[in-house]
Amino acid sequence: MMKLLKIVNIGFLWCPLLLFALQNTTSNYKQFEGEVIDTDTGKPLIFATLTVENSNISTITNTEGDFILKVPQELLENNLVVSFLGYTTKRVALNDLTTIKNRITLKASIVELTEVDVNAPKNARVLVERVFFNKGDNYFNSPTVMTAFYRETIKKRRKNVSLSEAVVNVYKTPYYSNRRDALQLYKARKSTDYDKLDTIALKLQGGPYNTLYTDLVKYPDIVFIDQNFDDYNFRFDRSTTVNNNLVYVIAFEQKESISEPLYKGELFINVENQTLTSAVYELNITDREMAARLFVRRKPAKVDVWPTKVAYRVDYRNKNGKWYYGYSNVYLEFKVDWADKLFNSVYSMTAEMAITDWNPNTTNELPKNKERIRTSIILADEASGFSDPEFWGEYNIIEPEKSIESAIKKIQRQLRRAERKSAAKP
Repeated sequence: MMKLLKIVNIGFLWCPLLLFALQNTTSNYKQFEGEVIDTDTGKPLIFATLTVENSNISTITNTEGDFILKVPQELLENNLVVSFLGYTTKRVALNDLTTIKNRITLKASIVELTEVDVNAPKNARVLVERVFFNKGDNYFNSPTVMTAFYRETIKKRRKNVSLSEAVVNVYKTPYYSNRRDALQLYKARKSTDYDKLDTIALKLQGGPYNTLYTDLVKYPDIVFIDQNFDDYNFRFDRSTTVNNNLVYVIAFEQKESISEPLYKGELFINVENQTLTSAVYELNITDREMAARLFVRRKPAKVDVWPTKVAYRVDYRNKNGKWYYGYSNVYLEFKVDWADKLFNSVYSMTAEMAITDWNPNTTNELPKNKERIRTSIILADEASGFSDPEFWGEYNIIEPEKSIESAIKKIQRQLRRAERKSAAKP
């Protein structure tokens, strides 16, 4: 099981709110803002990847299809490569973009059934096993240091109540190695509206490790325990394209004879080189009590808490014929039922991490233990608040959702009113 995703601590917590505006002040880069949408429908494309060609710089669209991309001045002559699962990849000259209101359209890619019939392997499980067996050949085989943007958000029903963000250094070890990756916290910030949490604080234990460990190629044992595939059924579902390459979609789910909660989902496997390019999967939580034991560490005595959805996503990127971890997302939904209240509360937590740049780790050294993020970290406890508005500068971040921006502005107004009232008192 994914032990480091036993993630929720629930308890009483009182804390003042700290939140300030974010401004960019550095000038050695150019910032582009816009959206990525479907050519035919105009529908926003969520988690589309934008990469500056011939560089390691990338970002991801948010849940509304919006993006912010910061490009160093020396790379402005390059193209922007925009890709999305099941769509034809597009290249756009950065010089053709404006600083704001860019609209990039992608067209859905149609896969003929004859391609699948002719080329499809006979056994889906064999293909999956091949992917993991050959990972040392197809994925990064040199140590790298990656810069990543990480975000945790908590919503009470549809209202944002907490936001924690960080820039972290990911010391990624070769995929053929059993050596685990290491994380180093560079900078973090947070804001929380504790009034809307009803004195309940949900804490994501493990922080950025929760997203890092969704890297199925590096950590297959998290889903396929001991790489034993006997607990699952595999089947070919359909085909699609990634970066204009044919991709098989293999569906998997735990066998009915298995009682413990395992996973079900889809694996997207590149046909040509048999690599995993994406995976979308979720935990079986039909047994409510067992699922609650997996995730809830602490709670008040008069409260029942259980997960109603636990879902994961991981995407890989290609650089010079080698694949590497690029983006992942963890979504958890919980119900909180108070014994003395008529209605229960529904909370959702989202954690996402995007690799925005990377360089070879020429020394092959990992940070010292005291410099690493602990696997038991709770980011909200480590972050110091929105007290350094100039920090983000040239770092690529994931564009906040409009609902998050609205919540931040509302809390800022409340803070200013409170400050004025305090200053007016004799």
